Amino acid sequence: MDISPILISLKTALVSMVLTFLLGLFAARFIIKIRSEKIKMILEGILTLPLVLPPTVMGFFLLIIFGVNRPIGKFLLEFLGVKIVFSWSATVIASVVISFPLMYRSARGAFEQVDKNLIMAARTLGMSERKIFWRVMMPLALPGVVSGGILAFARGLGEFGATAMIAGNIANKTRTLPLAIYAEVAAGNMDSALIYVLIVTLISFIIVVLTNYFASRERENLR
Repeated sequence: MDISPILISLKTALVSMVLTFLLGLFAARFIIKIRSEKIKMILEGILTLPLVLPPTVMGFFLLIIFGVNRPIGKFLLEFLGVKIVFSWSATVIASVVISFPLMYRSARGAFEQVDKNLIMAARTLGMSERKIFWRVMMPLALPGVVSGGILAFARGLGEFGATAMIAGNIANKTRTLPLAIYAEVAAGNMDSALIYVLIVTLISFIIVVLTNYFASRERENLR
């Protein structure tokens, strides 16, 4: 059995989880500070759009952005020597885009459940907004935030459509576990596909258990 899809998937999911975690925290903090509900609704719609659009549609948008004949893709290739399409970086970008809404919504929900009285008390004590975020909001919202990170990891691990569009299905390079399963089934290698399926199922089960654990921790903090 070729273990490269397992390694590529884990590497992609871990890197994309870190990026998604940071981007999700920044976006959630930015959104909750906006006072206008109309602006919030518009930005919320944009940020969560990958959650409802088919992954292949998001992959198409990524091709439009990073294609070598498109402005951004052409700039990266000619001036930086970086080709995004059909590279391992493309698998990470696809995973980040698809998993971002899960992290963002989890982080925002966790921040909005923090007791506003504690935030007001911190402000009366003269704490800056940055300190309030890191010393008051983050510790209280941590179970929900971590749960979002775990979900983002799971979504990045299972990403198929957008990855196939922008990264392709290149053996030992961009072939992740979902793509390997598809390739093995298409080739009639059902036994190999079953092994990959069992591996994904095991990892997913562990992720579900961890998510439930942190969800219970979050409920305990709200009591």
